[in-house]
Amino acid sequence: MVHPKLFAKKAGCIALLKNGHFSGLAPMVNMKETNGILKVPEESFVRNKMRQASATMIEKFELRPPVNILRLEQLAKELVSEQEVSEKYIPFAMVLLGNESWRKTVKATPMNRRLLLLPQCLNNKEKCEGMFDELGLNCAGCKACPIDDILIEAESKGYANLVAEGTTVAVGLVEEGSIDAVIGVSCMPVLQRSFEPVSNAAVPVIGIPLLFDGCEDTRADIKWILDEMRSYEADKKHQPISVSLLKKRIEGYFTKENVGKYIPARDKTEQIAQEYLLIDGQRIRPLLTALSYLAYSNNDNEELLQSLTLIIECFHKASLIHDDIEDNANQRYNTLTAHSKYGVPQAINAGDFLIGKGYELLSDLDASNETIINCLRFIASSHIQLTRGQGVDILFNDGKIQLQPDEIIEVFKNKTGEAIKVALLLGAIVGGAGKQEQKVLEQFADYMGIAYQIRDDLNEFDEQHPEEKTGDYPFLLALLNKHFAEQNKETPALLLKQVAEFRKLIDKTNIGKEAKSFLQSYVDSCYAELDKLNNAKLRLSLYGVMGKIFKTETTNE
Repeated sequence: MVHPKLFAKKAGCIALLKNGHFSGLAPMVNMKETNGILKVPEESFVRNKMRQASATMIEKFELRPPVNILRLEQLAKELVSEQEVSEKYIPFAMVLLGNESWRKTVKATPMNRRLLLLPQCLNNKEKCEGMFDELGLNCAGCKACPIDDILIEAESKGYANLVAEGTTVAVGLVEEGSIDAVIGVSCMPVLQRSFEPVSNAAVPVIGIPLLFDGCEDTRADIKWILDEMRSYEADKKHQPISVSLLKKRIEGYFTKENVGKYIPARDKTEQIAQEYLLIDGQRIRPLLTALSYLAYSNNDNEELLQSLTLIIECFHKASLIHDDIEDNANQRYNTLTAHSKYGVPQAINAGDFLIGKGYELLSDLDASNETIINCLRFIASSHIQLTRGQGVDILFNDGKIQLQPDEIIEVFKNKTGEAIKVALLLGAIVGGAGKQEQKVLEQFADYMGIAYQIRDDLNEFDEQHPEEKTGDYPFLLALLNKHFAEQNKETPALLLKQVAEFRKLIDKTNIGKEAKSFLQSYVDSCYAELDKLNNAKLRLSLYGVMGKIFKTETTNE
């Protein structure tokens, strides 16, 4: 995804250029049941009555965003029936219900972290003096339409503003960290198509439909727009965490100067440890630690946050150094692995140093003794599980044992699942999360680790590489083992070295499709666990993380 570029425009309007397409800001609708009609009530008292009923219904059922599309449709039908209005307003009711589910989050978002999105078609085509370009409408302030007055107020409140049609804005701006919530005005058909991309990215949004569809000289409920713009209430519990801003912040922790405060490279061991800590991967695990800590503590302690992220990265990089030795891998992150560059003995020693350093930093953490003991106990237990998983994985990759899908899934859970679990739980425990929340996070981590590994298998298989071996695709190989076992046959031992033949068999047996089905199942399980979290900030943050990692598997249906 290409990140949008911001351009300053007159009257405070900011436009975006983005390669891609964004459909809008509210739920999709079952068009068959509404006969293709997407209507907004003409009378303001009907709209307001439905808005109030939507707020009551969301409160009654205690629904938390993002709400499942089928649930929204069901509630919309009930609302229309209760309010005795036409069924043609079911799509409109879905927009209102979606809005109310997000209201607390959007209301708690500072105005300078919001985007106001207006459609170009609100302008008066005959009298407009503004200029159109590839970025949208450059408002001239001619007062021929309500756009200028709205933008002036929005600018005074600190909003980022955009006047454009159907551009890919909300998701892109949230992903790059420019905004945390959206108030968007658009026609019903555009709003109708937006549920999936917005829900996947967990973008907090209030969608306001135009009063009628059309590509020019449309009208909007200006009072409604202004009411939504002016609505703000400081609420730490619901104010969203900007994942992208936090990610950039964490990247700042891993500079040579910062890491040098903890590992000053006084000897060869420290030099190697520092070097591999500074090699930039995706830093997903430090991000998860920071998210869970901030979500539960509501305490932005910079020194503590930096220590937590460094602890988890020490453990992570140590496991990678040792893993590369065991796999005899020559490269990672497009650079030489530690043992390829410095030899196996030095690499093992540097990995051991990082493990020790992680525990040392943890013991010195600015937290209560009970908290530190709980962290130590959890991390040590997880470390043991990870080594069990790695031990089975080594035997499997060497062709010494054959595993079925459920057995390789257990390996994934013990390896990647435990690594994700440690990252999330370290932050959660230090942040003060309750036992039930911790339990949900543990189960989520198991599912995410499994899904992550299956996705990697599929991605690697699609990309291919010159030095590949069948052991690079453990899940596909396990599915192939199952395929042969169902025919009472042994998987041919030669397949471990014959990658071309392995690929033919995978295609012939349609195992790739079966693997994708497993992947979808575990992604769905991840979301099911997230929906059990009481902490709204962490739930939405993890929704956003999931949406980025598993884009093609994320449906929310």
